[in-house]
Amino acid sequence: MANPKIKSSAQTAKKSNVTAGRKPAGKSLYSKADLEEIFRRFSIQRPEPKGELEHVNPFTLVVAVALSAQATDVGVNKATRALFAVADTPQKMLDLGEERIREYIKTIGLYRNKAKNVVALSEKLITDFGGEVPRTREELITLPGVGRKTANVVLSMAFGQATMAVDTHIFRIANRLLLAPGKTPDEVEQRLMQIIPDQYLYHAHHWLILHGRYVCKARKPECERCVIADLCRSPEKTWDIPAPLVELPAQIIGAEAAG
Repeated sequence: MANPKIKSSAQTAKKSNVTAGRKPAGKSLYSKADLEEIFRRFSIQRPEPKGELEHVNPFTLVVAVALSAQATDVGVNKATRALFAVADTPQKMLDLGEERIREYIKTIGLYRNKAKNVVALSEKLITDFGGEVPRTREELITLPGVGRKTANVVLSMAFGQATMAVDTHIFRIANRLLLAPGKTPDEVEQRLMQIIPDQYLYHAHHWLILHGRYVCKARKPECERCVIADLCRSPEKTWDIPAPLVELPAQIIGAEAAG
């Protein structure tokens, strides 16, 4: 399997629109050939990477991502499974009310403030957007509790747009590997959007998140399990031999993964 699966023409068009508007960024320590090879390997390892937040539609995705701030995907999924079973639209969420929403999400950090935001964003979706989740970053970030990272996740996962949602994993990876160093998530996002080869951009943020979550871990990177160990320029690297480049088992997302 030498190449990733070819995207549909619609996805290619969306990707082209995004990449055409990229801004110049700082110089990467990796050559174009290195970058091509890094993301080629990620594409072989995980041909169809997925986000790990459970959702049933764009609205529940917005809510799930907003709830995931300072919380794990696993923890959010446990809380939202029952919530989304009874409230999967803005109107249903409003009908549920803030107090009952709190009961569903009380195991999540900052749940009181997040419950307020869920009610407020549901109300704004109804009053300003006819109950539909908007498809532009500018509109998404007007929703309470929705920042640039959340907007980028929604644009990618719900609407197939090529974006770079810089979470803690990507921010760490970009700086640790000296791939796209930056002092802020916005700086890292800009630099990654500049250096990632066009054909790999659509899946790149998921590849980096999953690499940071399962291999290049925060406390101690597991370099011996890394498929790009020979290319990595991190001063923290402890291993130079890349792990075998094989396709990983398909991700299991949702209740099956929990059970």
